[in-house]
Amino acid sequence: MAKEKTLEDLFHDTLKDIYYAERKILKTLPKMKRAAQSDELKAAFEKHREETDGQIERLQQVFELLGKPARGKTCDAIEGIVAEGEEIMDEYKGTAALDAGLISSAQAVEHYEITRYGTLRRWAEELGMKDAAKLLEETLNEESKTDSDLSALADASANKRAKSKAA
Repeated sequence: MAKEKTLEDLFHDTLKDIYYAERKILKTLPKMKRAAQSDELKAAFEKHREETDGQIERLQQVFELLGKPARGKTCDAIEGIVAEGEEIMDEYKGTAALDAGLISSAQAVEHYEITRYGTLRRWAEELGMKDAAKLLEETLNEESKTDSDLSALADASANKRAKSKAA
């Protein structure tokens, strides 16, 4: 007979999912930075890479609080989002629309992370894991800020440049 799964099991599985995703994102951000055309977008990707390091450390702390090793499990969602971003890098390389496409790809990542961290934080609260909830909230706030910053960058310059015919 199969073991009954609980919210704690679901929390741990989802934590492994986002841990894998963050590590995948950490590897992908330098590629996005190299592909970006504007200095502002390059700087945004570098800033997010540094934040992602801290987010991975926080996730490791949550694993410690659970008494479990920090291990990821393949996240098909992030694999798909990253693959779409790589497609944009290939198909729009050297065009005026590249930075707008990179921003849209980065925001797809952010939106995925926001949903995961929001859910994990709620579950941590429900499970009485106040320290874990605080760590997850900190990352959720960073992800939301990054999403907002990317929107501002798109509105300020990238989308306007994308409408022109030359990079």
